[in-house]
Amino acid sequence: MIEAFTTPGRFWRGNLHCHSTRSDGDLAPERVCHFYASNGYDFICLTDHFVEKYGYPITDTTAYRHDGFTTLIGAELHVPDTALGEMWHILAVGLPAGFARPHAGETGPELAARAAAAGAFVAIPHPEWYTLTAEDALSLDAAHAIEVYNAICAHESGRGGGESHLDALLVAGRRLGAIAVDDSHRYRADALKGWVMVKAPENEPDALLAALRAGAFYASQGPAFEHVSLDETGLVLETSAVDKAYLVGPGSRYAGAHGAGMTRVRFALEKFRGTWCRAVIIDADGRKAWTNPLWLDRS
Repeated sequence: MIEAFTTPGRFWRGNLHCHSTRSDGDLAPERVCHFYASNGYDFICLTDHFVEKYGYPITDTTAYRHDGFTTLIGAELHVPDTALGEMWHILAVGLPAGFARPHAGETGPELAARAAAAGAFVAIPHPEWYTLTAEDALSLDAAHAIEVYNAICAHESGRGGGESHLDALLVAGRRLGAIAVDDSHRYRADALKGWVMVKAPENEPDALLAALRAGAFYASQGPAFEHVSLDETGLVLETSAVDKAYLVGPGSRYAGAHGAGMTRVRFALEKFRGTWCRAVIIDADGRKAWTNPLWLDRS
């Protein structure tokens, strides 16, 4: 949680999950990049489906970088089969162009580990959408983060969340971050709804990837965390105007604050000592933002 507010640099807004005509998206890669750049994003990662049907694309978007806008190279990886018989979905941000196709018998956890070993920031996408089991989620021990919000899944199926999956993994001791994404395919109601704010010294691929892997980011649908700090009395959240703020932890541990237009909230941490907590803020329109977990197990 604190890494995003103590590391040098500034926040850059990006979408880590979207698709183009290289797989099942409606827009060509150049138009995807233009769409996000023209809507004020600092960077994106175009993550086409890395499957035989589409020729195993790792879409090269380097030609569409320009002053003020950059791209990360990645893909959504797939192999058979989850516990429910679904194809695995594994988000890999920062893949090398020559990343090898899945080999016969490769499992989801093995593919995720291979992507992480190649330097990728690996995330668990839309766990609620395809009912990823807790056991399957736990098996992805190479993952750095999990999607707590996926816009297209929320819009098309009503199952765009992932907070309960995140909390189950945290309870099991897994130290993951939280990301929000569009997973844009249509670039209409499924776009500009979820993003990450990454703290890095510059808007450059290597710096952004290093910050992602270090946990120096938070996720949002709209509200902003301006600063998060620890002092002798607890955790202080400084935010854009919000009506609700929460700290949530394992089991039934939580703390909450309510009030129209709040911009500063202080939470005591006693009930979270020895474990973890994460902050969630909600604005007047019901839009959320999420910090990564703060681990207090050594306090």
